[in-house]
Amino acid sequence: MGYEPSHEGIRFMTSTQPETTAPAPPIGQAVGQAEATLTKLLNIALAERGITRQAYLGLQRLNALGGHATRDAYERDLRNWLDLDATAASGLASELISAGFVVANGDDVRLTEAGQALRAAILADGRQLTGPVLAAIDPGALNTTIRTLEEITRRVRATFGTEES
Repeated sequence: MGYEPSHEGIRFMTSTQPETTAPAPPIGQAVGQAEATLTKLLNIALAERGITRQAYLGLQRLNALGGHATRDAYERDLRNWLDLDATAASGLASELISAGFVVANGDDVRLTEAGQALRAAILADGRQLTGPVLAAIDPGALNTTIRTLEEITRRVRATFGTEES
């Protein structure tokens, strides 16, 4: 009789050393990748609604101003946040007025019901697309991330003078 190897009774040892994971990417890269991915989802929602990204951002900016502002303040905000020149900011405001999403009354501009409804529908579309992904993230961690990004934005704008006076 010859020797026949057997695996019976043999215990395999496993490593107790921690697994090495790749280091986190620099914040700029991580934010850029997240922004690009989320922008793709936003573009799907915008295409379904027949609105350009620029027009949507114009609605978002007026909403950020409380839904109304002077035309001058609104156009300054568009120049500042969307990096538009004066002509482009004025054109975007006029486009939104012509489309019926914003109404001009003297020197003031205000979101119309149609503008509010479109913005709400796009946000709902976005929540439907991102909901399953974000549901898997701890709400506390997500809120911390949002607050951190807002603070970074505030500090960069204050430090590097990206806001107009």
